[in-house]
Amino acid sequence: MTAALALTLAPARQADAFPHVVRAGETLAQIAERVYGRVEMEQILVSANALDAGRGLSIVPGMRLEIPSVGHHRVSAGETWTSLADTLLGHPDRSDVLAISNEAKPWIQPTEGQEIRVPYNLRYVAGPGDSTLTIAYRFLGQRDKAWMLDRYNRLGGESIQRGDVVLVPLTELELTAEGKTLAASAGALVRSEGAGQAREAQRRAEIDMPQLAADVRNGRYVDAVTRANRLLGSGDLSRTQLAQIHQRLVEAYVALDAQGLAETSCLAWREADPSLVLDPIELSPKIVRACTSASTLGAAAPPSSAIPGASASASSAPTAPRRAPAGGR
Repeated sequence: MTAALALTLAPARQADAFPHVVRAGETLAQIAERVYGRVEMEQILVSANALDAGRGLSIVPGMRLEIPSVGHHRVSAGETWTSLADTLLGHPDRSDVLAISNEAKPWIQPTEGQEIRVPYNLRYVAGPGDSTLTIAYRFLGQRDKAWMLDRYNRLGGESIQRGDVVLVPLTELELTAEGKTLAASAGALVRSEGAGQAREAQRRAEIDMPQLAADVRNGRYVDAVTRANRLLGSGDLSRTQLAQIHQRLVEAYVALDAQGLAETSCLAWREADPSLVLDPIELSPKIVRACTSASTLGAAAPPSSAIPGASASASSAPTAPRRAPAGGR
């Protein structure tokens, strides 16, 4: 085994695979269809359970199989793709793959409260004729993802030899309803911090956020309030998403002259984004008043008379606030 491939033995927190005990008459294809909804996922079960070792092993009733499944992790303050890859995948060099697995750019760090998907590390023992190209096509569906296997296993362009262990990061392991039931009975969904429910809510929020901004921008304030509150009730959102939604609520409530609701939303906005700076030059005076009222900020808030422009006439089209310099979040 090459020095680079020795990395595959480095400890990592395995994504949430769960056990299944083979029943009489079951085949791997049947199990794959029940759990994943796709018969072709049989090959994942074969490799995950080393059933292709030697001349191949057959499953028998009572045999305990590992069913691969992705894990989920809620991002804490200060965590980066690099630190998460080190903790969850076994090495910081796997940060690019972790970010890409979550439809993110590696240079844009995850936000606090974001739920990310953790790939399942499939251990594949290379056979004769195997290469990163053939393995990428077999398990990832695309030969052009060979670079991912090279980087993930720190091959540095070296060829794979027969018998080498190659880690394949799998994310396309969506479970069927029956699969989720089996996972839940094994406790995997509990360990997986919600089984992706927060991540799905966050994904839907990202899709709906531009329409929310458009509602406010085009004066559809009642629609904006309805949409924003529906998003807030959809699940656990990231702090960045919460800040954006509450910002839109403040703008909509101010335009609707709902002062109390604007104050409440501004409090939630500032809690989600402590780096928020109230700039009276850029902000509507109504927003400044709502966000500096005693009912929102208490005794620590500066009186509105101390904010230049706070007594100016209100604008019905509030503008976005300015944030503190980078690093304050």
